[in-house]
Amino acid sequence: MNGGKTYQIRTFGCQMNVHDSERLAGQLEEAGYVPAGADDAPDLVVFNTCAVRENADNKLYGTLGHLRPAKDANPDMQIAVGGCLAQKDRGEIVKRAPWVDVVFGTHNIGALPVLLERARHNAEAEVEILESLETFPSTLPARRESAYSGWVSISVGCNNTCTFCIVPSLRGKERDRRPGEVLAEVEALVAEGVLEVTLLGQNVNSYGVEFGERDAFSKLLRACGGIDGLERVRFTSPHPAAFTDDVIDAMAETPNVCPQLHMPLQSGSDRVLREMRRSYRSSRFLSILDKVRDRIPDAAITTDIIVGFPGETEEDFQATLDVVREARFSSAFTFQYSKRPGTPAAELPDQLPKQVVQERYDRLVELVNEIAWDENKKLVGRKVELLVAEGEGRKDTETRRMSGRARDGRLVHFTPTGSAIDGSVRPGDVVETVVTYGAPHHLVADGDLLTHRRTRAGDNVEAGRRPKTDGVSLGLPSFGRPAPQPVTTGGCGL
Repeated sequence: MNGGKTYQIRTFGCQMNVHDSERLAGQLEEAGYVPAGADDAPDLVVFNTCAVRENADNKLYGTLGHLRPAKDANPDMQIAVGGCLAQKDRGEIVKRAPWVDVVFGTHNIGALPVLLERARHNAEAEVEILESLETFPSTLPARRESAYSGWVSISVGCNNTCTFCIVPSLRGKERDRRPGEVLAEVEALVAEGVLEVTLLGQNVNSYGVEFGERDAFSKLLRACGGIDGLERVRFTSPHPAAFTDDVIDAMAETPNVCPQLHMPLQSGSDRVLREMRRSYRSSRFLSILDKVRDRIPDAAITTDIIVGFPGETEEDFQATLDVVREARFSSAFTFQYSKRPGTPAAELPDQLPKQVVQERYDRLVELVNEIAWDENKKLVGRKVELLVAEGEGRKDTETRRMSGRARDGRLVHFTPTGSAIDGSVRPGDVVETVVTYGAPHHLVADGDLLTHRRTRAGDNVEAGRRPKTDGVSLGLPSFGRPAPQPVTTGGCGL
């Protein structure tokens, strides 16, 4: 035990990293650590890193540099670096930042408490990077970040070979959890008041390949529909090449599966898609959207797009704009191509000048915002059900609004007024209201609430409690003090 030593976790990257940080927090608390207060200097700082973006290295080493004076002033303070960048850079981290105590990879996040003790005992840095997964992360305890919404991994790793992506080499081949384990974790979260789960995988559509069940993902979605108290199910991310009609049917026929689809396009140019080794073409992508909208007319569809892939011509870029116009995305995560050492794309000729990429990126963002705004304007006057969120509206205090997510995933800023309010509206509660304004990135609902339902999740938020799951499928989550976790989220563009 660590006698009340305090910890802080700083997370960079995608939802996978955010969920891994929940596992790290759970282990540290089992080992006796407690979350550091917002204004307190922690005894331990853990960085859970991302390696997808070009500036990921600079961001990490810059932040480590800022911590060095604190480490010099308090040699007993420990610093640990894990995640994708740690898996990639390995021993390079302690060479560039010798004040780091522990470096661990994506395959051994369960080793952190032991490595910290070893580093303390030996008074030297411990670097442990495994080449393959030994223990599925779901067997580890987790301090959940949210009382009302939870991540549930259905698989880790990826079997695709996209030329721009470093993730498969850092997270390994796909490993699937058994459906019973997934559902047990979902049920355990719901038993403690969680209303919404997001099923996570690098390619959820290929779920089941490892245990030989082709339609395993659609069956999993339908099974989630049978869990009492589970009000919303989301998933990310599917791969267009593996997207099958049985998944669309399950989405349409399972009431608690949300009318939302996030499916990465990456490029609208078939030539570029071939160079990316994305085994679908733009016509295939658009045909999936047509089928989804035929079965789920109100579905909000979002995507990831990379601008400036090596060799991309103006004609290729125009093809991307054409697909965006036809697809009518409700939003898109847009990225400028980042050259990542170790990926095939990094060795391709015709790497584009920064100014060309920036100019195309600006045009793409302008079009995406224009379409998103048009689509959001269509929702003015529509009634929406919101799961009230915590900390999603940066201007909520000054506007006296609160924020929530509609079932289709759109962010809605609303006014918590009206006779329907029961006591006070809290994050985790569910309200209904009417959209009064549509902006490019959000909706506004400034009328009185139509309904307000207090929930156990809202009770737990009000009391400052967060679920702590004990791993896989045994036992139910317990509650304890929340762990403040500064998080930077963003898609890894898969």
